[in-house]
Amino acid sequence: MAIWSCRNVLRRPINVLLVMALVAGCGGGGGSETPPPVVDNPTPPAITKTQLQEAARFASQATFGVPFEALEPMARQGEDAWLSEQFALPITRHSPTVVDILQRREAGEFDAFEQDIEYLIFARRLAWWHNTITAEDTLRQRVAFALSQIFVVSDNVDILEVYPGALSTYYDLLLTNAFGNFRDLLAGVTRSPAMGIYLSHMNNQRSDPNAGTFPDENYAREVMQLFSIGLFELNEDGSHRLDAAGRPIPTYDNDDIREFAKVFTGFSFGGPAALFGNNNDPRFNVPMQMFDVAHETGEKRLLNGFVVPAGQTGDADVEMAIDNLFNHPNVGPFIGRLLIQRLTTSNPSPAYITRVSNAFADNGNGVRGDMQAVIRAVLLDPDARQTATGETRGKVSEPVVRYVSLLRQIGVESDDGFIAALGYFLQNETRQHPLSPPSVFNFYLPDHQPAGSLSERDLFAPELSITNANTVIAWPNFLDAVLLGGFVTDPPQGFSEVRLTPDRWLAIADDSTTLVDEINTLMAFGRLHPETIAAIIESIEPYEEAPLRVALAVYYVAIAPEVIVQQ
Repeated sequence: MAIWSCRNVLRRPINVLLVMALVAGCGGGGGSETPPPVVDNPTPPAITKTQLQEAARFASQATFGVPFEALEPMARQGEDAWLSEQFALPITRHSPTVVDILQRREAGEFDAFEQDIEYLIFARRLAWWHNTITAEDTLRQRVAFALSQIFVVSDNVDILEVYPGALSTYYDLLLTNAFGNFRDLLAGVTRSPAMGIYLSHMNNQRSDPNAGTFPDENYAREVMQLFSIGLFELNEDGSHRLDAAGRPIPTYDNDDIREFAKVFTGFSFGGPAALFGNNNDPRFNVPMQMFDVAHETGEKRLLNGFVVPAGQTGDADVEMAIDNLFNHPNVGPFIGRLLIQRLTTSNPSPAYITRVSNAFADNGNGVRGDMQAVIRAVLLDPDARQTATGETRGKVSEPVVRYVSLLRQIGVESDDGFIAALGYFLQNETRQHPLSPPSVFNFYLPDHQPAGSLSERDLFAPELSITNANTVIAWPNFLDAVLLGGFVTDPPQGFSEVRLTPDRWLAIADDSTTLVDEINTLMAFGRLHPETIAAIIESIEPYEEAPLRVALAVYYVAIAPEVIVQQ
């Protein structure tokens, strides 16, 4: 990657700052010696700067950011032990926060929103930001966010936007299954009312030849294309299997879509007094219920010659269909590559994908689909842990991840203890917000290749598909508002303003070298070029106010390509 020098950029107008940044970035034997004496409570060896940098890099992949004080414990603990600890933490679910917000509002504790519709829309956004910024189970939160970009639903559908329980309950489904088994995840998504609304298998009825109607095929298509097996048959390394003519082999055809569509008939909202087709009392906090009266009862021929026999209950049909997809050999490499792209690198090597695929196929104890084994394989793989130097390593950090990480790294507080944010400012500036993608294909496609040097080298950069002249300029201006303008979040009326709490860095602000070094370690893993470091130090030296020195130092590091393009 070419080097970007702050010494030059600091003299340029802000509206070309990140354009320049992205252009630069996108390119033993045994013996019989006397054993040493036993020492009680020996002093542990000091953690080196390199170890701190490695911990920071791991945190950038596995979390939504950690403060500098967390790096030494992470380095001492080691990645594998840290993962085990995270797997054991209780789940920070979002729905209880939504319920609490709505109950407080109804009780008149605060008049947070001017109109009733606003608090319905805002509640799930407030819950996402508060929980993601404050949660201890940050690995689970980060994996759930990655899963939300694979199993996509969106608030672009009106009913999912105005019913606050719809998307918070769906996100809790992803959180709950993030460390479970992929089959349970796929089954849960299939029965989710939010997914049923979004991909229209809610109230999907069986065929009526007399009326010329047939089951909706939307979910049947996307559960294969996007949620499990993809378009073409894959080798375990993610490469396409080819036919005798050298062409990729499709995983399914239109007949398969029609057969799966028959399976996904008969679902409607569950709960008390549930009735097929009744949408007057939508229940998003319970899975969809199967109504056999509306389910296609005939035989269904699925993938690889698998047959669902006629005459079963709808639930039995669905379970067999989920098994058919779950056991398809494509799932490991297909889902594995997507998780790698969301967490570590946009261009994983075939060997990397193979190792993750193998972990999906067998966790070492004969279990297929163990998400903990898959996550370990993604994050602990040699390709992820070795210091990256090649052009195929790393990824562009997503705007949402950058922003949440910044707030968690610096620290935030408010008078009422609630970290209130709606995310509209970020969404408007960067075109990304959790559970708000423009389509089922997410914010960006996994195979997106920006025109120019990346496509010429057959490299992928999914996140750059939401990067344009406007968003490139918007990011440094957004950070200017957050770090220098005091606009840390965008809380609605009735919630306390959020403040940054960089206490550690305020205490060392007089020492510009130490200050910049710590920020460089935490945010850029020590990768800033010496000229960039010198330019940042030079730029903050004239200022005596500690808060300003800290804000400027964080700002200049945060807009550096070594932070935006993480390797």
